[in-house]
Amino acid sequence: MTPALHEVNRPIVRVFQTAEMASNAVADLIEQRMLARPAITLGLATGATPRLVYRKLVERAGAPSWRHLRCFNLDEYVGLAAHHPASFAHYMRELLFDHVDIATARTHIPDGMAPDLDAAAETYEQLIAESGGIDLQLLGIGRNGHIGFNEPGSSHDSRTREVQLALSTIDANRPDFPEGEEPPATALTMGIGTILDAREIVLLATGSAKAEALAAMLEGPISLDCPASALQRHGAVTVFCDKAAAANLNFEQLDMRGSAHAAA
Repeated sequence: MTPALHEVNRPIVRVFQTAEMASNAVADLIEQRMLARPAITLGLATGATPRLVYRKLVERAGAPSWRHLRCFNLDEYVGLAAHHPASFAHYMRELLFDHVDIATARTHIPDGMAPDLDAAAETYEQLIAESGGIDLQLLGIGRNGHIGFNEPGSSHDSRTREVQLALSTIDANRPDFPEGEEPPATALTMGIGTILDAREIVLLATGSAKAEALAAMLEGPISLDCPASALQRHGAVTVFCDKAAAANLNFEQLDMRGSAHAAA
């Protein structure tokens, strides 16, 4: 059952010395949930931040098995074929799916090549619902506070849809593309409302570039200006971050349960 949304229910925060330690802790949690529920439905993220998490999971592949679970990715670029090296479909195959025992039919990524993107978005929502909903959603956070590709201004009730990407997001993703190739300006993404439907959410933030956004998410008001601030309403969110990403946090105001910060 999806947790009831609350007006404010700030996430638990766990701070680690390094990005590798934080990523290892996230991989541990994912494995624990997989062992407890072999047919779990995972929501997965892409980008630079979760790479270490996937590497850790691949290093331990086989125990637990991925055979019975299902995965739904947050987003995909519009107009980018699955074989394109910068597509998230390619990213997931290269970093995770080709290295664990999961059938392709049990992995789901929004279809950015669909002739009818509205229909593709609706189908994606239906697939998530038919799977029983997402049990554990992995997130990163953009420098402007975006989660998935929900840019500032996105409704906190939004569902999977086509979105226009912010220029800052396009610029941040430019290194993933071949030299001279312009990244897409639009994408299909799960909505914030879709994300909030997950039973449990884990957000990983590493590096000083994420410090401002993480502080806005955790300590600022719930606002359309910071899409990630919507997570304050969820009630089952844990943030894993390194010291660099936590640099702007006021620890006295946060739930530091299980944090390694005290030992830092």
